[in-house]
Amino acid sequence: MSLRDFLERFRPAGTPGASATGVPADRTAERAAELEPALARLTEVQQEASRIRDAADEAAEAIREEAAREAARLVAAAREQAPVVRRQAAEPLLREARREADTLRAAGDRAASAVRERARERMPDLVERAVDDALRLAGGWGEPP
Repeated sequence: MSLRDFLERFRPAGTPGASATGVPADRTAERAAELEPALARLTEVQQEASRIRDAADEAAEAIREEAAREAARLVAAAREQAPVVRRQAAEPLLREARREADTLRAAGDRAASAVRERARERMPDLVERAVDDALRLAGGWGEPP
């Protein structure tokens, strides 16, 4: 007990004036009696808060587990759909590449056709020259008249 508590016991219990006979007041006991119900309720509230926290922790763990399962399902679905999505994404690029290839093939076909046409036009003259050169080298046969 502190000195202050000790001195509190001798404090007058009544109003100033003529002294009245009586027992000194025990303020500490009065305070304890006054605070005991509130502290008991506070203990109950703390226990209830602890129960609520425990329930919240369990609920949070259940939510985390469900979220992990859902994430795994989403990843599996995404992996399953990935080839289709890749094919769909590549389709416009493939169409464009095919168009380009068709354009290049058509240009190549036109160039080859032009070369064949020139060859057909020039072939008789080239054959005639080759025959003349061959005859001249062979000894003069087939000299033009």
